[in-house]
Amino acid sequence: MFNLAVLLEDTARRQPDAEAIVLGTERLSYVELDARANQVAQLLTARGLEPGDKVALSCPNLPEFVVAYYGILKAGGVVVPLNILLRAREIAYHLTDSGARFYFCYEGGAELPMGEYGREGFVAASSCREMVVITTDGRADSPYAGIDTMAQAVASCPRDFDTVSRNPDDTAVILYTSGTPKGAELTHANMVMNALTANRLFDNSPERSDSHLVTLPLFHSFGQTINMNAGLSVGATLVLLPRFDAGTALRTLAQERITFFAGVPTMYWGLLNALDGTVDIDLIAGTLRKAVSGGAALPVEMLSQFAQRFGVQILEGYGLSETSPLAMFADPGRDPRPGSIGIPVWGVEARLIDPEWNTVTGAGEIGEIALRGHNVMKGYHHRAEATAEVMRDGWFRTGDLARCDADGFYYIVDRAKDMIVRGGFNVYPREIEELLLTHPAVSLAAVIGIPDAHYGEEIKAFIVPERGTTVSAADLIAWSREQLASYKYPRVIEFTTELPTTASGKILKRELAVRAQPPAAYSGATVSGS
Repeated sequence: MFNLAVLLEDTARRQPDAEAIVLGTERLSYVELDARANQVAQLLTARGLEPGDKVALSCPNLPEFVVAYYGILKAGGVVVPLNILLRAREIAYHLTDSGARFYFCYEGGAELPMGEYGREGFVAASSCREMVVITTDGRADSPYAGIDTMAQAVASCPRDFDTVSRNPDDTAVILYTSGTPKGAELTHANMVMNALTANRLFDNSPERSDSHLVTLPLFHSFGQTINMNAGLSVGATLVLLPRFDAGTALRTLAQERITFFAGVPTMYWGLLNALDGTVDIDLIAGTLRKAVSGGAALPVEMLSQFAQRFGVQILEGYGLSETSPLAMFADPGRDPRPGSIGIPVWGVEARLIDPEWNTVTGAGEIGEIALRGHNVMKGYHHRAEATAEVMRDGWFRTGDLARCDADGFYYIVDRAKDMIVRGGFNVYPREIEELLLTHPAVSLAAVIGIPDAHYGEEIKAFIVPERGTTVSAADLIAWSREQLASYKYPRVIEFTTELPTTASGKILKRELAVRAQPPAAYSGATVSGS
């Protein structure tokens, strides 16, 4: 039998009583986690799910995410994890585009509000037939009245299940990209091999009894592979943190004797800045054996500070949703090279290419990264043309420009398509620009990233107002905030009478970047949101 869910099932057979999931005082053993996933599989098959059917999943880092994820896989379904920061308009798009038949959705509550997640997005997507609320806080005015919670729905379901066998090249997970969202179809083989590659890379094994602090969102490919799939396959304990708070993370690192931590640069920045003497750093340093980072480049000073304070060298890497995601990583057996994304992981090839797919030769020359290996996606869901644009003969072109030194270490030098990385989240300016242009007071818009000490980059929009209209920067920011996920909307807006363009009319964003200054340098028309 081939199914990504085997990673959990195998461990549940080998060490049934070992702790799999920890959230506060809640602790689930492997046998209990597997049994709950079996109940979800029983529920789905009883309600008519067929192998290959898509099931959307909206949930923060809670045990229910893991239970639903593996339950969907066991039933032969395809998991479609959704970003919990999306708004109703965006949710509706993802549900419709994926063709999800079922939707597991966390309602949210006082501590973990979920905005507009739920019925509004569900009703807008006619392709979804059934909805299950993962949990509810029981409010009398809940919009989920009459819809079963997951606990209620599975209460009478058997706790055993014969997992549906899938082919290695069958789709297991659809991960949506940023920008104009496209669903990257990742196969069971993609996901299994990437998890096993992570274990090989980080020297994970059942004998280590690792404990992971899971602060990366599990709906994202990084946390899903590095922490969940890889960790559970070797019997690690996943200590979940639904919302990253540096102080809470430090205390948890110490209390739970965490051995493995994966995060984005802003998380490491937060940990270093939260050191106030109340947490025993030596206790953390005594147990933490591995720290890994992705999403953006780590400043050299941050690398050295973390190594000095916690006694662990952070390993940097690179990957995309389309590559499951591990593609390159620092080699633990060689001296780290700050600023480098490392070398291709086991089983993956990399080369630099020009726009015509020709290989760029010579150490230090810049080209677009192309990848080939067990990690590369099957293609974009229902987008043959978009797939053909980025894939050829098994190679996937990433859109990221890099150079490679004589020893084979890669360094990102630019991001194609003007992508912004805000706090580890990829933000595509075109999506924001297209939305801004729907506002009646906006004639023209250009969005860029500007340096930010906390998030790495902040989102700034240059706006040419429509003649005869009046709108304030604060109003435009507030309007954008209602339309976009919280990490996407612009916090800084500058009004201008014109935008610099080339002879063909293309906006020269590099000139806008030169003009851009920190928000405090602007006046009147510029507002920085929170």
